[in-house]
Amino acid sequence: MVNVGIIGYGYWGPNLVRNFFAANDCCVKTVADARPERLQLLAKTFPSIVGVKDADDIIYDPDIDAIIIATPVSSHFTLARKALAEGKHVLIEKPMTSSAEEAELLINLAMQKNAMLMVDHTFLYTGAVQKMKQLVDNQELGNIKYLDSTRINLGLFQSDINVLWDLAPHDLSILNYIVRERPYSVNATGITHTNNSIENIAYLTVNYASGFIAHFNCSWTSPVKVRMMLIGGDQKMILYNDLEPTEKVKIYDTGYSYLNDEEIKKVRIDYRTGDIHVPKLETTEALLGMANDFIQCIQQQKQPKSSCHLGLDVVRILEASNESIKHNGREVILESSTVPVINTNHEILI
Repeated sequence: MVNVGIIGYGYWGPNLVRNFFAANDCCVKTVADARPERLQLLAKTFPSIVGVKDADDIIYDPDIDAIIIATPVSSHFTLARKALAEGKHVLIEKPMTSSAEEAELLINLAMQKNAMLMVDHTFLYTGAVQKMKQLVDNQELGNIKYLDSTRINLGLFQSDINVLWDLAPHDLSILNYIVRERPYSVNATGITHTNNSIENIAYLTVNYASGFIAHFNCSWTSPVKVRMMLIGGDQKMILYNDLEPTEKVKIYDTGYSYLNDEEIKKVRIDYRTGDIHVPKLETTEALLGMANDFIQCIQQQKQPKSSCHLGLDVVRILEASNESIKHNGREVILESSTVPVINTNHEILI
């Protein structure tokens, strides 16, 4: 049994408590939140869980094995570093930290303490994303050429991070999980309409040396809510619509071929359209899958799907996007990681 403490019982905290309460081999012992009204709500819903005001009551509790951090991004690094220093296993809400440097420091500390460090990129545990990864890994799309994502809605305006840091981590985690190639550079543009230097509309392009390209459209000011992703291969293409109640993933037997005619100096394009296939998806709640993965990986000393290395990659792209926005969309080269990448068998890859 893994004893868990959760720091933060705000927007996402109740979902985490509910799913870790239901997870296998897990006991949610304590929840921390500085607001008395939130602790009162916790006591009504989960009377068996102890509520405390101070996060240190969880971090320094010798009976707690693992800590989940569901607080604003600016506090992630400080809380996670204290918890890891105490030898606790740590799960952090997305995005992992405010900078790549902070993420690398946490990864190195986790390795020194032989502790599990994981990031809650919940979408990786959905049936839709698992199916898309399977299709890409099996090369059923052929060679994938692009990923195009739109994640827009009206609100919720954040006071500490821009729209890319708020919305793009979901789709960047999917990108880094599905595409094995490491990105080369990014370009990003954005604008603020609230005079606080926090962009509420932004566009991000992630470039790859192979010619694969990924594009992200994020907005807090759309009159409609859209959660849509396209993955295009030279054999088949995927439409992923997370707002669809049942048919979230559609596979289009659609593609194109081209012939470069040197004699007439023109490129001829042939288009092909075929059937649309709607695969059956796993319907288990993604957050419960994430919680079970965290607990199992602690017990079995394995790397989770949503590893700290994937979390670092997401932060590195977001950090580079800030730099690009400041310079009106200038290309920013992504730096290589200074920490080794470890696979699920704990083998060092780089």
